[in-house]
Amino acid sequence: MLKLSFIFNFIVLFYPALPNRTSKFFGVGLVRFENSVCTSASNNLGTCYTRWQCQNVDGVGSGSCAQNIGVCCVITRQCGETTRYNNTYFSNDEFPNPSTDGTTCTLTIQKCNDDICQVRIDFLNLNLAQPNPQGICDTDALTITGGAAPVPIICGENTGQHVYVDFNGNNTIQLTVMTSSGDSIGRNWNFLITQIACDCPTRAPIGCLMYYTSLSGTVNSFNYGTSTNEIDPMTGLPGTRELVNENYGVCIAMVPGYCSIEWSAASGNSFVVSGDVGALGMVSLTGTDCNSDFVVIPNPSYVNGTAVNSDRFCGTAFPSVVTSSKPFVLTVVTNGNEVNDTQNRGFSLNFMQRRCSTITT
Repeated sequence: MLKLSFIFNFIVLFYPALPNRTSKFFGVGLVRFENSVCTSASNNLGTCYTRWQCQNVDGVGSGSCAQNIGVCCVITRQCGETTRYNNTYFSNDEFPNPSTDGTTCTLTIQKCNDDICQVRIDFLNLNLAQPNPQGICDTDALTITGGAAPVPIICGENTGQHVYVDFNGNNTIQLTVMTSSGDSIGRNWNFLITQIACDCPTRAPIGCLMYYTSLSGTVNSFNYGTSTNEIDPMTGLPGTRELVNENYGVCIAMVPGYCSIEWSAASGNSFVVSGDVGALGMVSLTGTDCNSDFVVIPNPSYVNGTAVNSDRFCGTAFPSVVTSSKPFVLTVVTNGNEVNDTQNRGFSLNFMQRRCSTITT
């Protein structure tokens, strides 16, 4: 979260002159309050400001804060604008209604202050055109540039996802949504941008595009879904939803008292990352069979304790595995060619941290 170090003053008239005094002046008090995170009347996140400050940053006051002295100021930006404020929302101009026009819509993100190292971008809504049958985002695309490390190009259905992006020094980060006028489908997007201080405990480690801090949860690859993509004219079969040219880390914060983590498929068909699902059926592959699209889990064992003897997993099924290798990281890799990969949907994997075993003597 943003390190809140700024205190603003607000002068309040709080009592009239007493009846037995001759003075005509009113008493005044100097009230200080933090620009802390607040929840607005519309359930959006905002920052506690004075009304004047909220107007000055082009925000909208929604509900009160600081014992009704301040307003919960919600900041929203749209195409072509810039923000340097925490908890900024960035949406298409028509949101929540869809956009059907071709456009290039960019938000520029500046640091709030010199203590900021990172932003978290929550995809509250992100619905763009599907990639072509080979997994290339050639109709619509989300690009995030200017950060310290590359972010893969994203398209399709990604509501509920998130990414962490480190600032590259004092350079700005650009969040750009590009849509094609050749496709009239409805798209919409609404992002929440949170600025994270360098010493904040929720800052994601370097190399983690996604970061989870819970004991258990579910990780989906970008554009994971159960519906099929359009027919690939090269094969006459449904194309892939899986996106090409990805290489990123999914990190799980280690909770004290928990020494290992278990990964398992969210459902029986929630791991289809390589090959032809129609021809292969449900087949789990490891090792040298995984040389194009795969996930990496360091030093895994099957849940019965047998070593896997490989850290790569691919194919159309996923075996439940456990690893004690730290930090807890799952790496996602796809190449630039999805030819012969039919109906690949990506993956949906559950994780669950396991308690350290107690040794008694």
